[in-house]
Amino acid sequence: MASKTITFDPNAGVPVGANLTIHTGADFVTNFTVQNTSNSAFNLTGYTGSAAMSKSVAIGATLGITTSFAVGFTSAYAGKFKVSLGSTQTRSLKEGRYVYNILVSSGSTVYNLVNGNVLVIAGITTAPS
Repeated sequence: MASKTITFDPNAGVPVGANLTIHTGADFVTNFTVQNTSNSAFNLTGYTGSAAMSKSVAIGATLGITTSFAVGFTSAYAGKFKVSLGSTQTRSLKEGRYVYNILVSSGSTVYNLVNGNVLVIAGITTAPS
């Protein structure tokens, strides 16, 4: 399980860049800790989140949403949340490069919090019996 600490400035209007790796057929979880520009926790209490990935075919072109991540706030007050996919979801992904983003919203305000690439790696063997 990967963990990433990001610094978010809602006044900047730009997302933080972070790349992910998913192995097909395995559960995927990445934990995020969000800090403000003074390196203290960004309070996410009252926020909701959504995240999705899309297969990228060329610069600026995508094929629509391939899959959506589950977004769970593990400690909203401390700026902690996770994105995850179950093994059934990752098993259906094709190997290659994808793009993703994570949005958070409070009321009518929506922030594009994190953007990046996802490298999907296909398994070679199956589990031993």
